Amino acid sequence: MLSKNELKYYSLLLIKKFRVKENKFIIEGEKIIEEAIQSKYNCEIIIITNEFAQNGKSYLGNIRKNIRIEIIKNSDFQKLKDTVSPQGIIAVFNKTINKKKKVEKIKDDLLVCLDNVSDPGNLGTIMRNCDWFGFSKILLTKNCAELFNPKTIRASMGSVFHLNIMEDINQSDITNLKNKGYKIFCSDLNGEDLYSVSFSKNSVLVFSNEANGPSQEILELADKKITIPSYGKAESLNVASASAVMLSHIRKIII
Repeated sequence: MLSKNELKYYSLLLIKKFRVKENKFIIEGEKIIEEAIQSKYNCEIIIITNEFAQNGKSYLGNIRKNIRIEIIKNSDFQKLKDTVSPQGIIAVFNKTINKKKKVEKIKDDLLVCLDNVSDPGNLGTIMRNCDWFGFSKILLTKNCAELFNPKTIRASMGSVFHLNIMEDINQSDITNLKNKGYKIFCSDLNGEDLYSVSFSKNSVLVFSNEANGPSQEILELADKKITIPSYGKAESLNVASASAVMLSHIRKIII
């Protein structure tokens, strides 16, 4: 049985500072929870409603037997949900306790760097795009949205659990990559035509806040600014949409 104190404790994981303090995160939905269970993250508990316990027996039967599962009233479940139409299942996971992975160890990979992508929906969608097009190593600067925000995880449709994501990337990390021979390409409205630029496996493609563009620190290190040519009257593309176009093109020319 889930105690009142436990219910209060887990509900606090909807708040960023508590997630950071406790080194845990909370997610909703059958598919994403299944993806997370199959990943490197350890599931502490699964909490479900009575309705899900009745209708989701086959799903629960496929869950590893050593995971704690608790059934609670729908009124209590409302304190844990982050969605308007919840599926009746949430899970709590422990973050992998690691120091930032060393950028110096990266070699011969196409990299995607997200700089000041502050909207968690955009962040999650870009990671989903990266997963689709096979860009498995992602760099996040300190000013990006939180990786473990429930909205980020939900927008990624579980792709955050497939990728090698390095957080708190700074200017010195990008400088180290340049010193190793990587070329830095910044997505920017004032850049060169994407389709006229040459890329290699030692490339870092930077996507940034669509309103403000790349940070000055990243721009100072950029070898080129690139853009998707426009044929209509729209002022710009959403950063997540732009990432899909660029990643598709680069994947096509570099297998």
